[in-house]
Amino acid sequence: MDFAFSSRAQALQDRVRDFMDAHVVPAIGEWQREVDKGVYPPQIVEDLKALAKSEGLWNLFLPALADDEPGTRLTNMEYAPLAEIMGRVFWASEVFNCSAPDTGNMELLHMFASPAQRAEWLTPLLEGDIRSCFAMTEPDVASSDATNVALSITRDGGDYVLNGRKWFITGACDPRCKVAIVLGVTDPDAAAHQRHSMVLVPMDAAGLEVVRNVPIMHHHAPEGHAELLFRNVRVPAANLLGEEGSGFALAQARLGPGRIHHCMRSIGQCELALELMCDRSLERKTFGRHLHEHGVVAEWIALSRMEIEQARLLVLKAAWLIDQQGNKAARREVSLIKAIVPRLQTSVLNRAIQTFGAAGLTPDTPLAFLWTWGRALQIVDGPDEVHLRAIARQEIKSAKENAGRSAVYLTPPDRPDRK
Repeated sequence: MDFAFSSRAQALQDRVRDFMDAHVVPAIGEWQREVDKGVYPPQIVEDLKALAKSEGLWNLFLPALADDEPGTRLTNMEYAPLAEIMGRVFWASEVFNCSAPDTGNMELLHMFASPAQRAEWLTPLLEGDIRSCFAMTEPDVASSDATNVALSITRDGGDYVLNGRKWFITGACDPRCKVAIVLGVTDPDAAAHQRHSMVLVPMDAAGLEVVRNVPIMHHHAPEGHAELLFRNVRVPAANLLGEEGSGFALAQARLGPGRIHHCMRSIGQCELALELMCDRSLERKTFGRHLHEHGVVAEWIALSRMEIEQARLLVLKAAWLIDQQGNKAARREVSLIKAIVPRLQTSVLNRAIQTFGAAGLTPDTPLAFLWTWGRALQIVDGPDEVHLRAIARQEIKSAKENAGRSAVYLTPPDRPDRK
């Protein structure tokens, strides 16, 4: 297992880091001022997108790009550290056309879209001209068990008709969001994992309503974590993505790399929190000593460094496995990182907030928001419990296959009834 980065990958890390330092970080204040005034998306994002595209820092995440498609064709291993660098500023991934949910949607369309679907939706997404959303979770069922997803997709002649409700649909309130990939039931009588399909629904389709932008822990995201209502939404049957009944297979193809991206962005945010914690501990004194000279703060710093390094290596292992053997081979590792990294983020951010004291609770630092997002990630993309269950099932399966092998290490005490 080789985690060494090629010279090309290292050069791209330097270029993305330099671009962030020179262009993105200085724009944080302007971005926030515009959003606070209700301007979304801020013009600075479009300007930075044009600049990044002109410098070839574009679509860095998609390994299977064709020669005539814009991007760099990096492997998951090569892209992972770039996601970490971008993650330090939570809106920065879009500057490089590498932000969720567009990344996962572009992967899906790249693998399964028809030529007409590619022309209508994939090409403008690859160019950064539009944005998209992925509509899976629902308020009326426990969507952590995706077999519960109940939105109805009914064939009616040459059309599909959609009825149901979705929520926590990231990006649906962005005015540039032009299409939703919707998971719903096309055959309620089929086997559990063959009932669902995905269809492409234009956001301006008649009967599709954005009901509300749901705040997350009192944080209002301008792009939205929206609730959507589908009332007899009619789309052509040609908008089916893949085949009927293939919704679960398509979803699995989308999830592996996306979770690598999420986790590496989180690690970037943890690195930022640790840097801010260290800076704060150097400048502030209590009881006659700098904060880092107090044992408890020094322990927070050390634990944070240890945990970040451990998590990063595990994410890189998952990325390497996907590159070498595919999503299925990395299923356990993807569940591991999905459960570990959000917990890491809340732990590191909690320490950083405590080091900053009252200032850590305010918008004067990014810490409170990043803690909130770390907590949200314990539910987003599958709650921790789902991943822990998957990990345990794999461990028990392995134990059953190797039953008795470890028993030789047991030394039972002598008992009279055994003599």
